[in-house]
Amino acid sequence: MNVGELLASPLFIIAAACGVLGVILVLAGLAALWRARLLRFAGRMVFGLLLIALGAFAGSIAVGMQGYRALTHEEVAARILVRPAGAQRFSATFRYPDGRQATYELAGDEIYVDAHVLKWKPLANALGLHTAYELDRVAGRYHAINEERAGTRTVHSLGPERPVDLYGLRRRYEFLSPLLDAEYGSATFVPVTRPAEFELRVSTTGLLIREVKPPAS
Repeated sequence: MNVGELLASPLFIIAAACGVLGVILVLAGLAALWRARLLRFAGRMVFGLLLIALGAFAGSIAVGMQGYRALTHEEVAARILVRPAGAQRFSATFRYPDGRQATYELAGDEIYVDAHVLKWKPLANALGLHTAYELDRVAGRYHAINEERAGTRTVHSLGPERPVDLYGLRRRYEFLSPLLDAEYGSATFVPVTRPAEFELRVSTTGLLIREVKPPAS
């Protein structure tokens, strides 16, 4: 998690402000209770706890957004170098724009990649939240359905472990629908028949893979 980006997030700032104001109101409510001013105690406690809850909600979204990349146009999510290693076996090395690299051993005829896309509603756009994506998994895929059913299955996670899974929460809880549309997933796959390098691209319409042609000599 990038702590600097998290602290600079507008949602984190809102969460912190709500949390601080909520704590102040709760303390003021306890002080009113000490003076036996029950109406003030009740009002301050209700508003204080509400602000703390709103702060926790905003903070959870800010934390959950860590790892997602803003999507404003088509961009390269990764470069993938594939190398066959035998019959229906190959390796795939992912090279990310930030310099990270990872290699996966896969079984099948094709490389399959999918992603989560978080599309925020206009209400959330006003808070600075816009469409973002995160690569989810890579797998080997077979041409034939019977081989897909009976063959060796190889699936690897591309996304980081996260304390707050916004995509999963949206699918589970309908009350988040005014803010977030998480029904949008995307996948792409291409055959692996020889050593090759591909660009994995993502746009607002989904994922696609294009082979990187070597420069003409």
